[in-house]
Amino acid sequence: MKEWDNVEILLVEDNLSDAELTVRTLRGIGVTQRILRLADGVEALDFIFRQARFAERDHALPKLILLDLKMPRVGGIEFLQRLRQDSATTNIAVAMLTSYPMEKASFDGQELNVHVYLRKPVNSDSLLALVKNAGLL
Repeated sequence: MKEWDNVEILLVEDNLSDAELTVRTLRGIGVTQRILRLADGVEALDFIFRQARFAERDHALPKLILLDLKMPRVGGIEFLQRLRQDSATTNIAVAMLTSYPMEKASFDGQELNVHVYLRKPVNSDSLLALVKNAGLL
C-alpha cells in the first residue's frame, strides 16, 4: 500500500512548519485517519484527478481538504475552481487555511463552496469542530 492510498484528509500546504504543526494538532485531537500532505496545488490536482505519479492510486477521494490559500504554481483559489468544476469532487469538504486576516465574504461571490476559513496556526478547537463536521470523528 502506498502512502497516498485510502487518504481521508488531504493537507495542501507549501510551508513545512505549518504543515507539521497542523498534522500534530490533528493527531493531538485524536484524528487517526490517513493524512497526506502535498506541497502545492499542482500536486493536489494530480492526486485528486489521478494524474502523473498518482495515476495508479485507489479511486477513493479524501473526505476533507485542508487547503492553503497562497501557494506557488497553483494557489488555493485556482485549485478550488478546478475542484468544483468536476461533479465527482464538487462536494468534498474544504477548509481554507491562511496566515492573513480575511473575511469569509471575500470569497462567497466566487461560489467555491469553502466550508470554513481557518487562520494559521490552526488551533485545536477549530480543527476538532471541522473534523467532527466532516464526519471524521
